[in-house]
Amino acid sequence: MNKLKIISISLLLMLVSTLSSADGFTLKVSVDNLRNSKGVVQFVLYNKDGTIPDENYQKQYKKHIENIFKNRAETIFTDLPKGRYAINILHDENSNGKIDKGLLLPIEGIGFSNYNSINILNKPNFKKASFKLNSDTKKSIKVIYL
Repeated sequence: MNKLKIISISLLLMLVSTLSSADGFTLKVSVDNLRNSKGVVQFVLYNKDGTIPDENYQKQYKKHIENIFKNRAETIFTDLPKGRYAINILHDENSNGKIDKGLLLPIEGIGFSNYNSINILNKPNFKKASFKLNSDTKKSIKVIYL
């Protein structure tokens, strides 16, 4: 009878584990130290190699637009399957949905997962920006003003 109880409990645990992973994972993303609270922050999620850079946001997996409160914004992506992801943020100060540029460089804040700086020798790409998601995760993205 004890063996039957152990087998039943094991099957129940396997079923619960399968059901919870079928719903996917949650990714909470935040950005602090925005230079002001104007506009919105675009949080863009990518899940395939070769999708970054993506200035027109045509290769994205998911995108959230969030309001800014006290120079900070955050979002939560839900129901994400296990896999590799990369995050791009844009401090869209004029809320026009695009990266505004000066001569060549963005004049609004941008950021990528796993990046603390961006320059000609350190251009964003999916391979470097990506991370493995296999559990509920929190990520903080550094905003960079060029």
